[in-house]
Amino acid sequence: MSEKQIFAAIEASDHEIRLVIGEFFNTRFNIIKVERIPCSGLTFSEVKDPDAVSTSIRKAVEEAKKMISADIRMVILAVPSYRMKRYSVKTTVEIRGIDGVVTAQDVKTALGRAMKTKIDPSLVIVQSVPVKYTVNGVSSKRMPLDERCTEMTVDVDLLCADKKLTFDLVECVENTGLKVMDVFLDIYAVGKEAALFEQANDHQIIVLKVEREATTLGLIRKGRLTTAAILPAGIGTIAGAITEKYSDISSEMAVELLLYSARLNQTVCSSNPVHIWSENGETRTISEQELVDCVRDYVNLWLDSIEKTCIPILQAGPTAVMITGEGGETEGLDDLVSERLHVETQTYIPETLGGRNAGLTACLGLFYAYQDRLPITGYEDESLDMDAFINAVSYRESSDENKEDTLTDKLKGLFLEGKKN
Repeated sequence: MSEKQIFAAIEASDHEIRLVIGEFFNTRFNIIKVERIPCSGLTFSEVKDPDAVSTSIRKAVEEAKKMISADIRMVILAVPSYRMKRYSVKTTVEIRGIDGVVTAQDVKTALGRAMKTKIDPSLVIVQSVPVKYTVNGVSSKRMPLDERCTEMTVDVDLLCADKKLTFDLVECVENTGLKVMDVFLDIYAVGKEAALFEQANDHQIIVLKVEREATTLGLIRKGRLTTAAILPAGIGTIAGAITEKYSDISSEMAVELLLYSARLNQTVCSSNPVHIWSENGETRTISEQELVDCVRDYVNLWLDSIEKTCIPILQAGPTAVMITGEGGETEGLDDLVSERLHVETQTYIPETLGGRNAGLTACLGLFYAYQDRLPITGYEDESLDMDAFINAVSYRESSDENKEDTLTDKLKGLFLEGKKN
């Protein structure tokens, strides 16, 4: 496997298409390009307009190509965790190799058998996640490659999602000429980016992925994604209070104001204007205090829904809450959730340079989810036309070197000329 791998990941959110191109080099991950394109053709539960979704994906790819100067051929895809269900199965395979050691093929065989499990016909298996391996009576989360034994037992989580929604999204991607390398649930990808599976060994973590029109609630317990549910209310729903009271403020602007101009955890806020506009020839303003007061009732309704859903989970043991998604950019939302649920709550914003936005959490997690599967699948495909990309990068590096040399020569010339004078 190459030390450098470049992949492209797409998340189809309820209001936009997110495309990230990233590179693994040794153990480091670097973002090459990010594109976010508005899309009105889908919701958290269905693809309403396949052509609109494909058009947005195509536009994102075309915009990225302008920068990278190479075709994007394949992508990793995140799908909403709508109707997510987990099936936990245990499968055992005999180790029949000549040397009697476990190989990646043995693990693939175990996963293949697990995927034959009968599931709800309206669902589709999106992921088969090996959560525990047992050989020679010893259990471990680590894949026991090269260990000598006669048989291996694998505990597998089959993560399923709505079949129609998943197939429709895959079709939208393929209609643009792209190939789907793999598919993951968005809430699972969030867990990979934020390293939640490693953290949730001695307590459970509730993930709130707050998007424009919906909030996905995922539960991670003992290092496993156990369940997910979607509440039909998000940051855009809350911002709807602004457009109802101030008709000249667009829904997009209302969301922007809520995300970046309001401290929701403050009862007393600034009276200075945060937005100025003209209505019927008259200049109007809205202050932070007016903004927070306007959305307070809608925020409380959202908190009521979260509390009602989380109460049974909180009774099961020590719990923490993590907020991310587009709504994770909202200041003070974590404090409000913490006060309502009486548990530690924090907001997760990725730290990778070029991707420091909570809305990109799931998209970035796709890279780690896909990389984790490579030792099993053995895939070596990359997302880009690598020859074109390498040529473009080499050309730019050469041009930069020439510019630097030219500038250096000019500076030297000026220095020598001044010295002569």
